Amino acid sequence: MKLSRRDFLNTTGILGATALATGGVSTSVLAEAPKKPAPRIQLGVCTYSYWHLEGPKVPIATVMDKAAALGVAGVDILHRQMELPEREPLTAEHRVYLRQLKRHGFHCGVAPVCLSTHQTFLNPDPAVVTANVEHTEKCIEICYEMGIPSMRINTGRWGTTEDFDQLMKDRGIEPILPGHTEEEGFKWVIDGISRCLAKAEQCGVVLALENHWGLARTPEGQLRILNSIPSPWLGALMDTGNFLENPYDQLKLIAPKTVYVQAKTYPGGGVWYTLDLDYDRIARILADANYTGWISLEMEGKEDADKAVAQSIEMLRRKFGI
Repeated sequence: MKLSRRDFLNTTGILGATALATGGVSTSVLAEAPKKPAPRIQLGVCTYSYWHLEGPKVPIATVMDKAAALGVAGVDILHRQMELPEREPLTAEHRVYLRQLKRHGFHCGVAPVCLSTHQTFLNPDPAVVTANVEHTEKCIEICYEMGIPSMRINTGRWGTTEDFDQLMKDRGIEPILPGHTEEEGFKWVIDGISRCLAKAEQCGVVLALENHWGLARTPEGQLRILNSIPSPWLGALMDTGNFLENPYDQLKLIAPKTVYVQAKTYPGGGVWYTLDLDYDRIARILADANYTGWISLEMEGKEDADKAVAQSIEMLRRKFGI
């Protein structure tokens, strides 16, 4: 039916009056509640949650399957848990294994989001530092092969406390190497990490320096290193369980530099220690720093892993509104 000009004006006049009566918005629009933006934080699970460096390794593919069953989007792979020699160069056979893992994750809908590695730059011997730079570059190559966007790195330790259990009893504090100073240590570490950044940029892998033992045991030490190496390919890894005293004040200090988070839980009591972490508070710290990246569960309790991981994931979903 063709409307005359008068009919058209009458019709639009009625619609305009309706809009004015409802504040310029149609009643159907008013009835709709505003949609809350979806959280940008994504949850992952560390393969370490299922294997605490003792006993038979839990295969990475098995952890991917478990993560998929829990509806978790990402997996943080512990390098030492892979079916690869830790320090040897990558071979063609090793690359086949990496591609198989990448394919497995794709098929089950789980993305590898971080590779957690071990290295030490805290050593006076230039040959040792170079060997660790080469090891770190090899690990970056593993990330590139699998499409992993981030990699955990450490400063390493002084090595004056040989037994790790004793180091944990000492709350991560160990004596400086005799004949050397902490200032020298920072120089070695900053130099070693700096030498890895060209490879990181070439492969598109963000290095995440963990608040771990050694010179990154304190936020001041971790930030000193990060601030000395301004690069978009380097940031802080926030491990929520590695600041043993006044954790929230210290986590708040590193939050602005944080590019990746490993969230500790201790169901059944911790392997070395237990912290009663307030994740409501940690969530606020990260929100205040506008953190919107990955948070991967690192379950370090003695309880059965399948039960403990599932419970911990549900807790993190509640606390971060995911």
